[in-house]
Amino acid sequence: MSRERVSLQGFNNLTKTVNINLFDFHVARTDAERRRYVAELDERFSAAAITEILREIARQIDAEVLSVSAQDYEPQGASALMLMSDRGHASVGAHLTKSHLCAHTYPDCSDPKGVCTFRVDIEVATCGTIAPLRALDYLLRSFENDVVIIDYIVRGVTRAADGRRVHMDHTVRSIQDFIDPALIAGYQREDLVLQAENIWQTKLMRSELRPADYFFAPGPGPQAPGDRAALEHLRHDMVGTFYGSPD
Repeated sequence: MSRERVSLQGFNNLTKTVNINLFDFHVARTDAERRRYVAELDERFSAAAITEILREIARQIDAEVLSVSAQDYEPQGASALMLMSDRGHASVGAHLTKSHLCAHTYPDCSDPKGVCTFRVDIEVATCGTIAPLRALDYLLRSFENDVVIIDYIVRGVTRAADGRRVHMDHTVRSIQDFIDPALIAGYQREDLVLQAENIWQTKLMRSELRPADYFFAPGPGPQAPGDRAALEHLRHDMVGTFYGSPD
């Protein structure tokens, strides 16, 4: 992974944005299991819990938290928004408030085939010297992820020390280069690279499904016809999410 940097003139005006969509899938056989699924998610990923995750992201990318707004929703879901500054450029004033972290959660238990989905959308938008890709390992460890979609975009213009216009101040080959290989060893992986447009995407989908990880409580057993069908529906939904295909 290259760490080459361009010598810049003054404040770095480039905006670096990481959008991460994390999907968790589960099978709920009954209404009681669906209620339990939502209740556990509301407890584990409340607005307060999501805020603490965002605070840790800010710490890992060496950003200072300026303000926080968080909200729990009825019947379920939470959001948190955090404004950040670049610790190394505290004197540039208003420019710093343009860096932010936000997260939104979306539980869904309405599938008639019994597949429950929990999605977390996180956006890290930074300017200055903050490097948002540094937080990917922590994010992947913070949630249970069956499908992950990561988009990285660099926009804007800044100036090199000699006055040249600069649209990119670092080298990115693949988003995967910024992730611990052990974290993604069990995933099918695909990359999209539009180097000239400063756009990168990495998609991950869990390769192997262990039935014990996707059922709430002992039932007829993962080998029972009904449970095998439920697991097939779950895999179908995962593949559809990964490839963006309809039901």
